[in-house]
Amino acid sequence: MSGTDRPNILLVTVDQWPGHLLGAAGHPAIQTPTLDELCRIGIRFINAHSECPICVPARRTLMTGASPRRHGDRVYDDQLAMPADTLASSFSAAGYQTQGIGKLHVFPQRDRIGFDDVQLEEEGRAQYGVMDDYEIWLGDKGYPGQQFDHGMSTDGYVHRPWHLPEELHVTNWATQQMIRQIKRRDPKRPAFWYLSYRHPHPPLVPLQAYLDMYRDIEIDMPLTDNWAQVQDLPYAVASKRKRGEKYSALQIAAIRRAFYALCTHIDHQFRLVIGTLREERLLDNTIILFTSDHGDMLGDHGLWAKSLFYRGSTSIPMILVARPCDTTLGTGVESDRLVTLADVMPTLLSLAGLPVPDTADGQSFFDDTPRRTVYGEFGTDDGATRMVRDQRFKLVYYPVGNVRQLFDLENDPQESCDLATAPEHAESLARLTDLLIAEFYSSDLEWLTNGELTGLPNKQAGPRRNRDLSSQRGHHWPPQLHSDMPQILTSA
Repeated sequence: MSGTDRPNILLVTVDQWPGHLLGAAGHPAIQTPTLDELCRIGIRFINAHSECPICVPARRTLMTGASPRRHGDRVYDDQLAMPADTLASSFSAAGYQTQGIGKLHVFPQRDRIGFDDVQLEEEGRAQYGVMDDYEIWLGDKGYPGQQFDHGMSTDGYVHRPWHLPEELHVTNWATQQMIRQIKRRDPKRPAFWYLSYRHPHPPLVPLQAYLDMYRDIEIDMPLTDNWAQVQDLPYAVASKRKRGEKYSALQIAAIRRAFYALCTHIDHQFRLVIGTLREERLLDNTIILFTSDHGDMLGDHGLWAKSLFYRGSTSIPMILVARPCDTTLGTGVESDRLVTLADVMPTLLSLAGLPVPDTADGQSFFDDTPRRTVYGEFGTDDGATRMVRDQRFKLVYYPVGNVRQLFDLENDPQESCDLATAPEHAESLARLTDLLIAEFYSSDLEWLTNGELTGLPNKQAGPRRNRDLSSQRGHHWPPQLHSDMPQILTSA
C-alpha cells in the first residue's frame, strides 16, 4: 500500500462506558444518535470485552495489543512504564503523523508512548507533579485551578451540573484539540489520531443542557439477580455492594441520568470531529474505531464502578467504520465475534497494511480464525476475580470464597441467573473451569490443590470507609510544589 493510498486512522476511546449503553444496542433511554449512525454504516461488535476492566491495565492492553499477562499489569500499577512497542510507535515508524488528545493514564505522565505529540488531560493529577494541558488551558482562559470547584470526586457518584461556561467543559476541550490537529496535519502523510475522552467516568458533572435532555425520558433501573438466594456472596462482590447501600431508587435514577447526559454530550461533540474530516475531504479515506477502556456497573446487581466481569463492567462498545472502498468488511453489521481490547492494535495495523509487532498477542477482528474464548483477570488480593467465556457461557471465579458463577449468555444476557449448581450445566461448568485453570500463573496457582480449584476462605465484608471521598480533588491554584530538594521538603 503506497503512502498516498494508506488510510488515516481515528481511534476514539471513552472512559467507563458500558457496551450496552447505545441506542443501536436497544437501550431504552440513552441518546446516542451519532454512534447509532456509525453502527448503521459500520460494524458493531456485540461481544467486545475489556480483559482487565480497570483504567491502567485496560489502556496498556489497548496501546500494546498485549494481554495483562504479557504486559505485566492486572492490578492497576500506575507507576509501570509503557512498553516500547505501542500502537502509536508502530504507526510512527511507518511514516504516519501521530497525535494523541486527552487521557493517556501512563507513567511518567508526559511519556508520549510513541506519539509525535500529546495534548494531555489527566483528570487533574497535578498532585503527582504534572500540570496537564487542559489545566494549563483553563488558566489561560482565566480559570486557573478551578477544574474541580464543582466539588464532585473522580470516583464517586455524587453529581451536579458543570460549573463553568460550556465551552470550558473537558469534553469540548478534547474535541477542539482534535479538530485543530486534523486541520494542522501534514497533507503529504497519513495520520493516526487518538482522541481519548475522559467521561462518562466520574466526576459526574454534565452540562445542564444535557441533563435537561433527559428530563422527560424514563430512566431504566438496575438489573437484579438471584445470586444471594443461591449462595453466600464472595468477598469481592459483597464488599463492592457496600458502596451502593446508601442510594435510593430516586438517587440511582438521578445518577444514571447524569451518566447518560455525559455520554450524549460526547456523542454530539464527536459529530464535530466527523464533520471536520468531511470538510477537510478526509472522511472517505479515514477508518474510525470507537471503544471504551471498560464499563460501569451503574447499580446493576447492587454494584458500582468497574473491575468486575459482569456485563456492565467488562463489556464495551466496539464500532468500526471502514472506508467506502473496503466493501468486503460490511456495513450495518452486528458481529457476534468475540473481540477484546488486545485485538484493536492488530486490527488497525492490518487495515493500514502494516505489520503487527510480535509483542502483541491479540488478533485482528477479521482474522480467518475467530477467537473461541476470552479470558479476563483482575487483582491478586482479596478482591481478585477471573473470567473465561466462550460464545455462549461465561464463568466468573472468585478465589476468596472459592465461588464460581456460570451464566448462559444466550438465554440470560443480563446475567441474572447463576447456573453453577444446575446439574444440567455441569459439563459446561467443568469445561470452562478447565479453561480457567489453564490460564493461571504466578500467585494464581496458590488457589489450586492437586490441580483442583480450592481458593481461599471467604471473608466478611465490613462497612465501606471513604475517608478520601472517592478520590476527591482539591482547588488547584496555586499549584502544589513538588521537589526533592531537602531544604523545602516538609515532614508528614
